[in-house]
Amino acid sequence: MQHLRSFLYGLIFYPATLLYVIVGLTLGLFATRPMQAVVHGWANLHEWLSVNLLGVRLRIDGDIPDGPYLVAVKHQSMYETIQMLRVLKTPVVVLKRELADIPLFGWMTLRYGVIPVDREAGAKALRNLLVSAQQAKAKNRPVAIFPEGTRVPLGEKPMLRPGFAGLYRALGLPVVPIAVDAGRIWPRGLLKKPGVITFKVGEVIPPGLKRDEVEARVHAAINALNP
Repeated sequence: MQHLRSFLYGLIFYPATLLYVIVGLTLGLFATRPMQAVVHGWANLHEWLSVNLLGVRLRIDGDIPDGPYLVAVKHQSMYETIQMLRVLKTPVVVLKRELADIPLFGWMTLRYGVIPVDREAGAKALRNLLVSAQQAKAKNRPVAIFPEGTRVPLGEKPMLRPGFAGLYRALGLPVVPIAVDAGRIWPRGLLKKPGVITFKVGEVIPPGLKRDEVEARVHAAINALNP
């Protein structure tokens, strides 16, 4: 039965995504806010399908503050990348360049406000990252980053990518670390398992710490739910 539910989820979600992208891009030609509302509607559709079709529910342990924070999130699945659009207030999300280059979908992410990073571009990528992040800070938007740089399987705890420390130092913002255990029930592939996914909000980390200290604190906090 869960295989059928997972198949129906894909059958509905991905064609619906294309429809939301077309509507969002059309509205984005005239104004940003209506287009952002379409993106949030897409994230809400994903939540509805997750709950009512897959039996996947979200539990948030702790409070996520409003305002310009650097939000560091454990990355185990697609689930948390979409949920960040719901649990944060219009975040600017740091993502890999390949996603922003996808026709239509990538164009709308750029209009919504993301920071694409080319991981092969070295220092140039870091400079572009910092400029875009400063613009997000000026607009009072939180900046969400997956500091491990890519999706990792449940149980793995890779070190943080260098871009996180550069972003932390340049922005001078407090960090809100969020641990995620989505890998238990939202693995790669078609099959999704029913259950509860937890986002554990860690203690806010102040700006101005040395690199080793802030990386160690973030690494520990985002892996708080990792077995």
